[in-house]
Amino acid sequence: MAIKLAGYSWLEADKLRKAMGKKIPEEMKAQKEKLVEGFVKNGMAREKAEKFWKLIEPFAAYGFNKAHAASYGKVAYQTAYMKANFPAIYMSAVLTADSGDVEKVAEAVAECKRLGIDVLPPSVNESFGGFTVVIGASEGGPGEKSAEKIRFGLFTIKNFGEGVGNAIISERKARGRFSSLSDFLNRIKDKNLNKKSLEALIKSGALDEFGERGAMLANIERLLAYSREKHRGPENQDSLFNLMSGDKHTKMADISLESAPAATQQEKLNWERELLGLYVSGHPLDRLKEKLAKQNNNIAKLKEQFKNGETVVLAGLIEELKEINTKSGETMAFAKIADYTGSIEAVAFPRIRNEYKTMLVVENLVAVKGKMSNRNGVASIIIEKIKVL
Repeated sequence: MAIKLAGYSWLEADKLRKAMGKKIPEEMKAQKEKLVEGFVKNGMAREKAEKFWKLIEPFAAYGFNKAHAASYGKVAYQTAYMKANFPAIYMSAVLTADSGDVEKVAEAVAECKRLGIDVLPPSVNESFGGFTVVIGASEGGPGEKSAEKIRFGLFTIKNFGEGVGNAIISERKARGRFSSLSDFLNRIKDKNLNKKSLEALIKSGALDEFGERGAMLANIERLLAYSREKHRGPENQDSLFNLMSGDKHTKMADISLESAPAATQQEKLNWERELLGLYVSGHPLDRLKEKLAKQNNNIAKLKEQFKNGETVVLAGLIEELKEINTKSGETMAFAKIADYTGSIEAVAFPRIRNEYKTMLVVENLVAVKGKMSNRNGVASIIIEKIKVL
């Protein structure tokens, strides 16, 4: 209106917008005079110009809120529609957007489980860079809709570069899925497929369909030697692995792994948390799942609804523990306690720390009683009692 009817430039109109948005009385007064004069100069009767201003002025009180309510209302409707009708695709997009923020990813994974969507570890045969929807086999009979699942992306694995991730994705697109561990090592020629990246693939579960994690890790030097032999060039093909095939002119033999102890479930979970930021194929709390379900509390709910000084009881896993010395020479502890919905800091002052020192151990499953605290805007628990579950 200012531009079309009062002859304002875009820059002048923006100053009017700012004055209205900030509700600056002196600036509004000056803008009123300028705007009314502009209306009159461009052919509007002064009485009508004054009346027009009286319609414009109240807009300053609600225009900003109205614009945002309309915009966010539309986005909320669109996302609600997407989540209701295409939940796997929607949650995959949410996970990719929040990738890197462990707390938000954990919340989104918990929401996926609530929606009945399985979130799986990465896979060299199914994962892309970010989180990806994959179609699994139907759990019902013929005609049943195939189950949708979400895979962690290759770029979400720590200690694993995007370069080798892109090489895996490009090779799979060009020549199809990898049929075996040997096929994978034969076809991926990227120089960054080294001990660190191969170890990350194994530990995160990305090679699970080709072997057991413990056995592959125990044979990692053998796998790297196989990969190096394959990619040294045709003039060096008389290798140990070629001789194993019985004919130096045939393709390299499939690699066989020496027997080794299988990784325990706890080792697998620890590796997933180390490389993906959270437990994926299970959770240390799973054996207590039914008991925890009967509790009315979880960490996400506490952080959202807690009141300062409120007494709470919470069950979870001690993921991290840090101890510091106070000025008086005593020791206090800061524990990071996690459940399915997130994590929270729990503080044990010296007396409590000394009383429950044997229970404050990383990977212990514990029940904690204490008071909620709001320290610098962050929720935490001041521990009063601990019990090992």
